[in-house]
Amino acid sequence: MATPDDEAALQMSQEAETPEDLITEPVLSIRMLMSSRDVGSIIGKGGITIKTFREQSGARINISNSTSSERLVTITGNRESICKAFEAIGVKIEQDQAALKQPIEGMGVGVDGSTTISFRLVIQTSQCGSLIGKGGSKIKEIREKTGASIQVAGETLPNSTERAVTISGSHNALTMAISQITNIMLENPPRGPFIPYKPHAPPNQTFQPRVTPSLPYQAPYAANFQTAAGPATTTQQMRIPNDLIGCVIGRKGQKIHEIRVTSGAQIKIANSEGESTDRLVTITGTPEAVGMAQYLINSRIHTEVNSFISVGLNL
Repeated sequence: MATPDDEAALQMSQEAETPEDLITEPVLSIRMLMSSRDVGSIIGKGGITIKTFREQSGARINISNSTSSERLVTITGNRESICKAFEAIGVKIEQDQAALKQPIEGMGVGVDGSTTISFRLVIQTSQCGSLIGKGGSKIKEIREKTGASIQVAGETLPNSTERAVTISGSHNALTMAISQITNIMLENPPRGPFIPYKPHAPPNQTFQPRVTPSLPYQAPYAANFQTAAGPATTTQQMRIPNDLIGCVIGRKGQKIHEIRVTSGAQIKIANSEGESTDRLVTITGTPEAVGMAQYLINSRIHTEVNSFISVGLNL
């Protein structure tokens, strides 16, 4: 388990700017669920382990605050940096198992004596279809190429439009599988409505974003859009509360730049007007580009809101 000092070091490190190479190449984010115990291991004392993983891989590795037994780990970068990050995490988990000399949660031993690790990814339902392929052809191909076991949950995670995708095998097999999965996700952006999964919080501890009555949010975080479609492009507008817009823009505009590069959409954020409590965001592009931008914006809002919930519970 991570100590309070380790968590503080993690929070400070997650505010660091993204390496410049991530904003010049196509980037995406992959999320996975990990137990709090395993998260403590990859954070390391004073945050030193996760800092090393970031430096070695070039990827951003963010860990959500949570009061549940599970934490969301978000890895953002280009395809190569994401694979390096997953490989580093896999090696660390294998080392932990060797140190304990016994299997621990999320691990096992194969018939040949090799270590078996499991990663539980969280992927939008529309992308799961591309991962499975027609008649299961794509997922079968990945299994044969990598040697990893891949299972896509039949049901969505609670109160979300995402599914759990569990991959198991050696850390080498998982790294190859992650490479295949990232390629599929880049070629097949998420479509349709998006409601991100968040680990279960205790009852009566729900954060409600502040919005104007004219354009409310749809629970839990998906914005209610107004759309004017053309032959090739779509324009969507959403209002985001002032206290959440910062997480979308990021330090020195880093986050909004990443969202524009990844999605290919034009995104304009209006200045705050008078005593208005929210900002108007206009997204323009192909339906696919706008859908990707929506996904990324909602992911940023989800992460920020999840942090608010945790802070409130720890007061």
